[in-house]
Amino acid sequence: MAKIKHNNLLDTVVSVMTNAKESGAIHLYAEGDYMNGRQVQIKGKKLFHFGTTGYLGLEQDERLKQGAIEAIQNYGTEFPLSKSYISHPLYAELESLMTEIYGHPIVITKNSTLGHFGVIPSVVNDGDGVILDHQVHWSLQSAVAPLKLRSVPVEMIRHNNLDMLEDKIKKLQSRCQKIWYMADGMYSMFGDYAPIEELMMLCDKYPQLHIYFDDVHGMSWKGKHGSGYVMSILKKLPDRVILFGTMSKTFGASGAVMVCKDKEIQQRVKNFGGPLTFSVQLEPGSVGAAIASAKIHLSDEIYTLQDELSKRISYFNQCLSQTDLPIIVDNDSPVFYIGAGMPETGFNLMSRLMRLGFYVNIGFFPAVPVKNTGMRITISRHNQKEEIKALTDALAEEFPKALEETGTTLERINFAFGKRTKPTHRSKVRSSKLNLQSFSSITEIETELWNTTVGKNGFYDWNGLRDLEKIMSDQKYREHNNQFYYFVVKDENQKCVFATFVSFGIWKEDMLAPQSVSIALEKIRKDKPYYHTSTCLCLGSMITEGDHLYLCEGSPYWKEAFNLFLDQLEKLEKRLNAQYVILRDFPTKNESIKSFLHKKGFVQVAMPESAVYSNFKWNTQEEYINTLSKRSRKHYRDDIEAYRDQVEIQIQQNLSKTELDKSFQLYQAVKANNIGLNTFSYPYALFEHMNSSPQWEFISLYLKDTERTLAGVMFCYKNSNAIYAPAIVGMDYNYARTYNVYRQLLFQTILRAKDLSQSRIDFGLTAGFEKRKVGAKIVEKCAYIQARDNFALEALDWLRKD
Repeated sequence: MAKIKHNNLLDTVVSVMTNAKESGAIHLYAEGDYMNGRQVQIKGKKLFHFGTTGYLGLEQDERLKQGAIEAIQNYGTEFPLSKSYISHPLYAELESLMTEIYGHPIVITKNSTLGHFGVIPSVVNDGDGVILDHQVHWSLQSAVAPLKLRSVPVEMIRHNNLDMLEDKIKKLQSRCQKIWYMADGMYSMFGDYAPIEELMMLCDKYPQLHIYFDDVHGMSWKGKHGSGYVMSILKKLPDRVILFGTMSKTFGASGAVMVCKDKEIQQRVKNFGGPLTFSVQLEPGSVGAAIASAKIHLSDEIYTLQDELSKRISYFNQCLSQTDLPIIVDNDSPVFYIGAGMPETGFNLMSRLMRLGFYVNIGFFPAVPVKNTGMRITISRHNQKEEIKALTDALAEEFPKALEETGTTLERINFAFGKRTKPTHRSKVRSSKLNLQSFSSITEIETELWNTTVGKNGFYDWNGLRDLEKIMSDQKYREHNNQFYYFVVKDENQKCVFATFVSFGIWKEDMLAPQSVSIALEKIRKDKPYYHTSTCLCLGSMITEGDHLYLCEGSPYWKEAFNLFLDQLEKLEKRLNAQYVILRDFPTKNESIKSFLHKKGFVQVAMPESAVYSNFKWNTQEEYINTLSKRSRKHYRDDIEAYRDQVEIQIQQNLSKTELDKSFQLYQAVKANNIGLNTFSYPYALFEHMNSSPQWEFISLYLKDTERTLAGVMFCYKNSNAIYAPAIVGMDYNYARTYNVYRQLLFQTILRAKDLSQSRIDFGLTAGFEKRKVGAKIVEKCAYIQARDNFALEALDWLRKD
């Protein structure tokens, strides 16, 4: 089994956030001796604050401050004891007030994250199932993860996709007692809402369906007594709904609150709710502030505060309506999202706004898809009309400049967000010294140009791609058909600065996922062969491996050349409706490429390591063995030399129909046993072509038994640049381990390349451990990916947790 490194979502997130930090967008520190909510000081500069989640501004209310002060003076800074034993004196009053706000049983929690960790395992039983909206808050998703250890099925749907939700309900209803759908009431990035009324209709249709709402961003600024957005729609809490609100945002204090209609559930959570049982309770100061806020919520004043905020929201909407800014969701919530598209555009615009005296949040991966970076602007009662108008004017003035400076357009941003509008701003061509040419076939490109740039690798020299174009067309199955596109950028002296090719086809979304994920998916694909597959625009192709891109990084124009290509790639993506764009097989340690592509909206993911061999400074087999390390020489003696008398090696230019069929079967066996790099199988037409092409040959390993069994075959390509590419391997697993067939084939590949006077062997991806034993150099590889949304990434991550 090939040993490959799999991607961990956390690794990808850390990489992206590091880039955001370096750009000055996150991990900032507020300064100053006091705060008033209207402004925040960062790096010595006072900025108007449009990033708060305290929409009503209650965190600066003198009554809340005084409530906290008095509580601390009377009861100390904390009450260090679990609530399971004793609650400090103010808790009873707060619980009474919160019960009055919601009109139903409640449980106070330290915060919403700990609340979810306490409540979800308590209310979801082993016989239940869970369905998540893929944009539901991270804290809730984290609390659901441990349920997998109890064999609770967890499914995920695309954001607010009720058709998909109903399909999942039907899938689970025969094996689950209760089906919990978990969603936000108001979503924190775009400020959009859950379709509450439609969800209640589904509850009527499916008695097993229960709803778990995280309404922490809808709290206080909406609803009777500030009970939140969900309650503003529901009016009364249904039997099968659990609601979470928070006192840590608009409420102005700390803590969170669970609300349910079922007294039995409330007592179950209160009696044994994990961290709610064992964690220290809210500090007296937090409870004192919360009590003061609750009294405001239970008075008519809350409606005055809500109305004041509503007027500011309406005014901002009015100001924005007079601009061309891409507002992603139109609604009446205090959260606005201005699309920027690429991260570098978002970072650029944020920097411009801060220089002009405005602070806004930036939305970026993984909170939003990588090309959905944007300005997350929040409105609060602290914001006055003059600075709201000034922010709008600044956005209208600086947004086109940010587009210009980062080489993008409003049209591209709208496409990234799935919006269709006429282009307004266009980026200027910064230099006339480069010329990009695009082609639909390798036959349109000069052979020498290609073979001295991209074609110096693998089996995608000019001849190889000419044949691949024919093979990957007019095939029976969708996955065996590709469209090829070629790009060449030359400078003013007609020197090639950039060259590459891309292909368009269907890929498995779990190609780089852990083996366990692919095994689970392949079971489903027996009935649904295209389950979790997507159309992909990929550097290189599904079949090829290696350096698919020629880039003259020594040229002062390499970034501009790359930009020209990315612009054309986006047009292709739009025309072909590709769901993924993958730039693959880059050296992991190339920091300049990494930084460049991160800013262009690509997320780096690990790929299986590659291997090359080029140490041909030996003449005899004995001399070659001596080039190996001491440990590798032992492996040679134990795993290769020990079986030499039991196998026969043949170099074959052509195979009989019987031999070719058998070789294809051996390839399929390897494919089935190496699901770690999960791709579609190659078409039989490729192997037929190998058998007729002078550039392909077969290293066949036969057993010296009575039947002369074919136990292994290496399918090798002779590149026009003296590069040997053992591109595909086939093995009979009845004999693979007994005779160390794979190591035998690797060894014979090196001997054959030497006989042919080849300068390098491109061993390709996976099995680096095995290739290292025969002297190959291991090269860490990565890919850079863009996706329309994060659904597949997050859904597969849930499968990984099984």
